[in-house]
Amino acid sequence: MATKRDYYEILGVDKNVSAEDLKKAYRKMAIKHHPDKNPDDPTAEEKFKEAAEAYDVLNDPQKKARYDQYGHAGMAGAAGGGYGAGGPSMEDIFSQFGDVFGDDSPFGGFFRGQGGGGGRQRVRRGSDLRIKLKLNLQEVANGVEKKIKVKRHVTCNTCGGNGSKNGTAVQTCSTCQGTGQTRKVVNTMLGQMVSTSTCPTCNGEGKIVTDRCDACFGEGRVLQEDVIPIKIPAGVAEGIQLSVGSKGNVPPRGGVAGDLLIVIEEEEDADLKRDGNNVVFDLYVNFVDAAVGTSVEVPTIDGKARITLEPGTQSGKILRLKGKGIKELNGYGRGDELVHVNVWTPKALSVEERAILEKLRHSPNFQPKPNKNEKGFFDKMKDFFHG
Repeated sequence: MATKRDYYEILGVDKNVSAEDLKKAYRKMAIKHHPDKNPDDPTAEEKFKEAAEAYDVLNDPQKKARYDQYGHAGMAGAAGGGYGAGGPSMEDIFSQFGDVFGDDSPFGGFFRGQGGGGGRQRVRRGSDLRIKLKLNLQEVANGVEKKIKVKRHVTCNTCGGNGSKNGTAVQTCSTCQGTGQTRKVVNTMLGQMVSTSTCPTCNGEGKIVTDRCDACFGEGRVLQEDVIPIKIPAGVAEGIQLSVGSKGNVPPRGGVAGDLLIVIEEEEDADLKRDGNNVVFDLYVNFVDAAVGTSVEVPTIDGKARITLEPGTQSGKILRLKGKGIKELNGYGRGDELVHVNVWTPKALSVEERAILEKLRHSPNFQPKPNKNEKGFFDKMKDFFHG
């Protein structure tokens, strides 16, 4: 499987690029690799799509933040910015990024679907739906399949989506002859190019409904409740956005549906705290157990585990349970569980307890005798996370 190129490298920008400079960089690459300008280059279309995918991610603050933190793995479920597994289609690009060039731009024809003799009609795309999904720590760690109930606009079955009564009362727009666009020729330094703009008569639809459908009132779509199954990969984190293609709203009177965007929220666990792919548990033990040693049961993501405390265990000691953490997003590794030992000091003593401890107060073995090999809390944490 080919390794995906870095999005910043594709557009030739750095991480601190401004929105305006990012748009300029994308415009430059899109013009350079547009298939209609490179009919003899079989790689042009892939490079054109690659630039669009990079721009889609870096131009969105949320997607950019995830990409900066997790790389391509952060796009899990979104397939590189919310497209299908093969990346953006030409229709995706024409419908979503034409505004980078503008209807009146000399290059508008390329991105509205009429440039260079391509003859493409602009594909209308419905709006995305965004929902929040809460997951517990076990679901985050291991992945989970969910069924999500959403209300969304779907194609009207009565009229087939064209908004007319019985699906037949539709006329081709006489202004644009059904293309949804008006065109004009513009002379540029690169030669003559065709600029297109949305038809003002039909608002880009290419057709006019003369008798509206009774079921959808001419919208070509109806609101319905759907149950959509989704698979959440293991290792997702708070704020990551996953995408289910074509499960958003369909646009009025024909076109492709938007996507269902799922924003992950993590529910706080009663016992375990997440730290990256590791989980941390604070274990409190009494003084006697720490001094003479014991066996204790601790919670893990997958149930319970029994660990042994050696005699003389010091407060602040960290025990590692290998592979008891969270799976790596889109990877094969798994984090650990770190058990932080806290020796509990009694806050109240009975007369008998106090008398026993007073007898031991000056015992040689009860005197603190740290040596140079004894590490403080921060050194121990450094060893576990960076060692």
